[in-house]
Amino acid sequence: MELNLIGKRVLITGSSRGIGLAIAQAFIAEGSAVVINARSEQSLEGALAKLPGCFGVSADVTKVEEAKRLVGEASTLLNGLDVLICNVGSGTSVPPGTETSDEWQRVLALNLFSATNMVESAKTALAESNGAIVCISSICGVEIIPGAPVTYSVAKAALNTYVKGISRPLAKDGVRINAIAPGNILFEGSTWERKKKENTDAVQKMLTTDVPLGRFGSAEEIAELVIWLASDKSAFATGVVWELDGGQTRS
Repeated sequence: MELNLIGKRVLITGSSRGIGLAIAQAFIAEGSAVVINARSEQSLEGALAKLPGCFGVSADVTKVEEAKRLVGEASTLLNGLDVLICNVGSGTSVPPGTETSDEWQRVLALNLFSATNMVESAKTALAESNGAIVCISSICGVEIIPGAPVTYSVAKAALNTYVKGISRPLAKDGVRINAIAPGNILFEGSTWERKKKENTDAVQKMLTTDVPLGRFGSAEEIAELVIWLASDKSAFATGVVWELDGGQTRS
């Protein structure tokens, strides 16, 4: 399918590895101009070596001023902005029932405020181009996944609700926003890669029992849905949380 993404100006947060890096590679393959982001310059340097012609800006987008700076620098580098991908997040937290106030703040900042800060900072620039936003969420925010951290699940549920709610005011300015809720995604350095090494049999049992398609998803499969949602081919889609989980969720 021709997505007409050549020359589109794209900013991707949390994109030095994993899903974010795969998204950057997908946009570059489509001919888009891309700015990637990570908190550390060192992480960016490693990613940029894999992304010829790409720009990188370090910033901690859980902080409002850093998010504003990132949007400003990216807009200058790209001469505007057409697409924002909010990919900062982490499912690493404490076991259910052991949450603390500090842990709530940390996980909400990573998985919710990182996105709200970026959308608020970028909405004016995106309105000028009738742009699109895609937020990477999780099926943990769709239904209860046994063993998933409560902090993470709540943060992603809040992100899903935010995407649905903010889609209406954004639409008045010609901006679309959607989210993708991935299931179990395997990539280099992922939690699932570590768990496979620790107990391959237990991981395979989980896939067989919980995932109808019986396998992991890949970062590249997430990226393919992202670029479609960012393109004009999905021009009638906004305020939707798209589950990509091999059939795992049931609600």
